[in-house]
Amino acid sequence: MVGDIGDELKARREGENGHCAMPHTADTRLHAWGTTREHCLTEAVRALVDAFADVSDVHPTAVERVRLAPGGDEELLVALLDEVVFRLEVAGRVPVDVEAEPTDDGGVEVRLSLADLGDVTVVGAAPKGVSWQELHIGPDSYGWTCTVIVDV
Repeated sequence: MVGDIGDELKARREGENGHCAMPHTADTRLHAWGTTREHCLTEAVRALVDAFADVSDVHPTAVERVRLAPGGDEELLVALLDEVVFRLEVAGRVPVDVEAEPTDDGGVEVRLSLADLGDVTVVGAAPKGVSWQELHIGPDSYGWTCTVIVDV
């Protein structure tokens, strides 16, 4: 995670992926960046998890694959974050690692390494949903960037 905008710009110029959470009225605003669309998506998942849980010392107990159907970049971002919220709410599982690869048809294949919620340290309010308000994902001069507001 990066401390300020100057650090982020330096990291992006050096080809690093990353993320941060920013305060937002009654919600959480996540910002992520990556050298590719898929790296940006995985950093968005990491930002979502970091906003409510410390998973730094937790080992996964399960691995699940998710295939996101082809669609617009915004739809892929929301679908992926919704998958994380669903697993948290329904199964009580939290991603401790995530990888994503593009599929030949424009979709994304995601591997979520999961741990039980009881095994992580909760540090904030759990996410309840992803807002389409002020949603952004797209390429720029240094790779890809996204911003999303998460309801808590």
